[in-house]
Amino acid sequence: MVNIVTPKEVQQKVSQRLKSARLSADLTQQGLATRSGVSLGSLKRFERDGEISLKSLVRLAFALRMEDEIGALFQPKSGTSLDSLLKRSKVLQRQRGRKP
Repeated sequence: MVNIVTPKEVQQKVSQRLKSARLSADLTQQGLATRSGVSLGSLKRFERDGEISLKSLVRLAFALRMEDEIGALFQPKSGTSLDSLLKRSKVLQRQRGRKP
């Protein structure tokens, strides 16, 4: 089954999760902006549109004590490191016998 999700939908989901974490921490937008060092305007835009720089997203995650979640982004899947893929491609290469 193929799950088709647009980049905009992913942005919206991330911004909704961060907003939920902010509210669970009983922080206002201004409080989180101050705690994280991210401008209030950037935080508002992120919660509204999902638009934010990576640097600001990381700062917000740290301010909400979600550094493990942000640090887990793009972890290699097991068995899909570059080395393992290169080894696998060598094994899958066609084997040729010697000519008599």
